Amino acid sequence: MNLQDRIARRQSAHQTREIVVDRDQLSPTVHRSEPIGRGPVFEDLLDALEPVFDEQLPDPVAVAGPAGAGTSALVSALFEVMNKRFGEADRAIGTTTRSRSRPITWFVTIDARRVDSPFALYRTLLAAISSESVPTSGIGTDELCTRLGDRLERHDRQAVIALDHHDEPETLSYGRVTTLLEPVSDAVSLVAVGQEPPAEWGGQTVSVPAYRHHELVDVITDRTSTGLAPGALEHELIRTLADRADGNAHDALAALFSAVVLATEDGATRIEQPHLEQAWEAVHEDGVHLDRGLALSETRQQVLSHLISIDAADQPVRELATAIAEQSALTESTVTRLLYELADRGVLERVALPSTGSGRRPSTLEPRIPTIPFRAMSQTKLE
Repeated sequence: MNLQDRIARRQSAHQTREIVVDRDQLSPTVHRSEPIGRGPVFEDLLDALEPVFDEQLPDPVAVAGPAGAGTSALVSALFEVMNKRFGEADRAIGTTTRSRSRPITWFVTIDARRVDSPFALYRTLLAAISSESVPTSGIGTDELCTRLGDRLERHDRQAVIALDHHDEPETLSYGRVTTLLEPVSDAVSLVAVGQEPPAEWGGQTVSVPAYRHHELVDVITDRTSTGLAPGALEHELIRTLADRADGNAHDALAALFSAVVLATEDGATRIEQPHLEQAWEAVHEDGVHLDRGLALSETRQQVLSHLISIDAADQPVRELATAIAEQSALTESTVTRLLYELADRGVLERVALPSTGSGRRPSTLEPRIPTIPFRAMSQTKLE
């Protein structure tokens, strides 16, 4: 964001007396172009990618860190800059011979939460390395693979591909993507990004540590400086927020976003301690990333939205399914199936209820995603 944008946003906030200047800057799903406090990790990853500077493909590398450590943010930020420098298809930087140009190396990030099939993988890669339009339908997976091979068959074209969230439930695994890219294996190198390296990993790993307290304070301060009106959140509350998050930037930003929503609904001009306390109730202690919910299909998001909107406490799954079905166009059996699927994906947590006698012990379901941000950011509408 340039200086003029910053000034215009603050001027608008003062004119409207709202506490929010730019809601996107407060979202845990939005990455900064230059993540804070990650200089040493950037250097480690650049070391792993060093062969690119000598016009070679690097060996596969894993980038791993705990939840909220910013692995996705730093890889996407670095890949964006690297792609601008090495992946511009029309540039021709001369070398020692006039007839030879520097090879093109594309840097592509694949979000495994959304790229969940071979067709989607090939199409996403083609769209990233080609200026031509790539069909969304009416073409087979094999044809897309062939086009990808045609694009990369020249010796001076190659791609470094970051597979983000490879270790989450029901996403394309590192091994699966490696198999799918065998036809172009000589022209691509994979970077596995997640909380853990791939199974039986024997390659290099760049470790991303959890944020230290002062680093997380800087992250939150940076977000509030562009996302909130001046004075909307005291610095002492920022420190308290960082303390509570314990190195997890996602949870800190999810709680901040929730507090902003609550303060706005109250018509407040500042975020106070009670807003933050209530906000933390919407952030599961052992939760998952908000984007896990936002990446769901529309139908699954609707079921999740309905579950959040009702008082699910102490209600067994059967009763939850009935209540959601009554509020939607889905049948009770469909809702039941989707609820269990969401639990299998880790988006919901099964919680045992007190036994009512003989037979199977009943259970209920609780969201593991931050509920207030999901409610505010989900693109689905309850029916």
